[in-house]
Amino acid sequence: MSERTSERDIVVRQPAGKASALVLLFHGVGATPEGLVPLGELIADALPGAAVVSVRSPAPSDLGGGYQWFSVRGVDEANRPARVDAAMPAFAQTVRDWQARTGVAPDATTLLGFSQGAIMALEATQRVPGLASRVVALAGRFAEPPQTAPGAAVHWLHGEQDGVIPAAWAGQGVAQLRALGAAVMLDLVPGLGHGVDARMARQVLERLAPSPNPEPS
Repeated sequence: MSERTSERDIVVRQPAGKASALVLLFHGVGATPEGLVPLGELIADALPGAAVVSVRSPAPSDLGGGYQWFSVRGVDEANRPARVDAAMPAFAQTVRDWQARTGVAPDATTLLGFSQGAIMALEATQRVPGLASRVVALAGRFAEPPQTAPGAAVHWLHGEQDGVIPAAWAGQGVAQLRALGAAVMLDLVPGLGHGVDARMARQVLERLAPSPNPEPS
């Protein structure tokens, strides 16, 4: 059973003993951590030794409900990177706080984000090296083209019919990472829009099961 331990985050699963891994889930703009709890529960069942936490973004959303890492009002290709930069210190500190709380090191930490949460997780590979060993990006994109190969393995999952963040952004990001020599895997889900369905959840579990250093596919 999930447990709310603060006003912000929801602990989906905390092992009785020392956690062997940490999985942090980051929701999209205008959403809440409750939305990713069902996926978190599936992950917790698949990784019984892992601590699994659904994180609440720090600021109330200016879309009228939920929370956000950065505002999307008036956002465009020119100003998005600066907004990510401004939000990144709080994002990185949240990850470090949970690593300290669970006793899990970066090399056993996975950052799983949806939409804006995926943007933050992906950009952390560029702005905060060594924060985690694996990033799972659901319906996300980079705010700007990556410049270095992430130290973390990247698993990218995206609905082919996503009308909010088109799947072309996933293809572009994956191509850029591969050109940098990064370990990255891409799964496109036919017919899926901007969301997570049972097929994507199943692929997430498949990607989390192997070693965090897969061969590119």
